[in-house]
Amino acid sequence: MHEVRERVEKLAEELAARAEEADALGCLPDDTAEQLRAAGVVRLLQPVEYAGFEASPVEFFETVLAVGARSAAAGWVSGVVGVHPFEIAQADRRVQDEIWGLDPDTWVASPYAPFGRARRVEGGYRFNGRWPFSSGTDHCEWVVLGGLLVDDDGRPQPPEPFRHFVLPRRDYEVLHDSWQVMGLQGSGSKDVVIRDAFVPDHRVIDPADLREGRAAEAAGRGDVPLYRMPNHTMFASAIIAATLAMAEGAVAHAVAHLRMRPTAAGRPSAADLGVLGAATADVAASRVHFLADIQRMYDVVCAGGRVDLATRVEIRRNQVRASRRAVDAVDRVFAVTGGGGLRSDNPLQRYWRDLHAGMNHICNVADPMYDADGRLRFGHPLPPGLTAI
Repeated sequence: MHEVRERVEKLAEELAARAEEADALGCLPDDTAEQLRAAGVVRLLQPVEYAGFEASPVEFFETVLAVGARSAAAGWVSGVVGVHPFEIAQADRRVQDEIWGLDPDTWVASPYAPFGRARRVEGGYRFNGRWPFSSGTDHCEWVVLGGLLVDDDGRPQPPEPFRHFVLPRRDYEVLHDSWQVMGLQGSGSKDVVIRDAFVPDHRVIDPADLREGRAAEAAGRGDVPLYRMPNHTMFASAIIAATLAMAEGAVAHAVAHLRMRPTAAGRPSAADLGVLGAATADVAASRVHFLADIQRMYDVVCAGGRVDLATRVEIRRNQVRASRRAVDAVDRVFAVTGGGGLRSDNPLQRYWRDLHAGMNHICNVADPMYDADGRLRFGHPLPPGLTAI
């Protein structure tokens, strides 16, 4: 077990105890964020030159699972914020120095949705936009945001106008009243706004360079297996890990609830226990499938190879199916917990809400992945948007 995960296991009770407070605050409590920071959760994928662990992807995702099973919001933030060092490690070294040079525990937020518009100026770009769903942003000092390169009339510049833009906190605003939701309230996934900020060229990342390995090579890390992992799959995997963690937490609380639930017979029925047994097996199967696929990709890059498109599509298909299997299992368990499962003082209802909120993330949307798998299997081309997987 990695030392960071060992620290997380020691924090388990405290993480669980602060989960309700996170919901009330609409973001992680400062104490929870500092505990995750001190444990090193977000430094797992960070380069060793910047006090990171450069851990294997499996070790990182196992840690996210351990956090999220105790606090869904903390797990979500650990996955999303924790995967960003994987990209920053492949950025221009000046960016890495700016973010981690003085404090290696500096956190970076996102999102990558291309809602920004960047107009070319001398030395960089003028950047504007508004982005929802910046998870964990209250505790981050930098952000990576998606945007399109546009001309002076606002028209996207072909052939591939999509870029990632890296900005410090002084250049963007967090809209604190923008996160009013029914699930994952504690993730603090608030809107951020950029108003005519200047982004120098060295803080602009081409996702195609990440996808093709050119970014890692340029950053001097092309020979590090971790940074040869497929970029899109790594981020999607952070969402899947956080989702499966919530399912594990829900099942654990369902077991605790059924042990205490009063019935006419004084104990849960055989039917209820049967549902619980089947659901536990389904959630466990999702975890095993997920981690085995991560290890499979890591074995490829450790051997000096690159994960091909067919494998990436297959693994993303497996991931969305794993999430669906786990959520369906939790739904079956939730249905047999009775009215007690609905009580606001029962953590089970929070896990259920958070889990369904997590399924709305695009990385958990299944049909495009099933379609892509079928297309490749029968020799059809993928839609243009899916070739970047």
